[in-house]
Amino acid sequence: MDGDPRWLDDRERRAWIAFLTAAGLLGRRLDRQLEHDAGLSHLQYEILVRLSAATGHELRMTELADSLVDSKSKLTYQIDRLEQAGLVRRRSCRSDMRAVYAVLTDAGRRKLEQAAPAHVATVRELFIDVLTPEQLDVIGTALDEVGRRLRTEP
Repeated sequence: MDGDPRWLDDRERRAWIAFLTAAGLLGRRLDRQLEHDAGLSHLQYEILVRLSAATGHELRMTELADSLVDSKSKLTYQIDRLEQAGLVRRRSCRSDMRAVYAVLTDAGRRKLEQAAPAHVATVRELFIDVLTPEQLDVIGTALDEVGRRLRTEP
């Protein structure tokens, strides 16, 4: 960066602080809800969701880490825990010995089906139903753009 920084003005600072506060509080509440109701962390729940939606209910570990926007080491730890609980299993790739897939088990599918209703109700209560449809459109468009920029920058 060259020269003096472009400091945030009052409107920009308000938006930034509001985003950080809401994201942090929402993340903590969703973690607590999932832990209480299903014995899962939010990240573990999202892993099960991604695997459930994938073709064959499996994803290559690198693909899964990319979709979760998380480090491979953190993902490996979570997969270890889910595997110990019987919710996920690993399988190697016959054509590429370096590739490892995470596969949703029947127990993992049942756990997700059990956890999803309360989780979706909490998401609705704390986020979706608080906003108007227009606000949801603006937030979705804006955060898509932020995500797109972050994914394309080195």
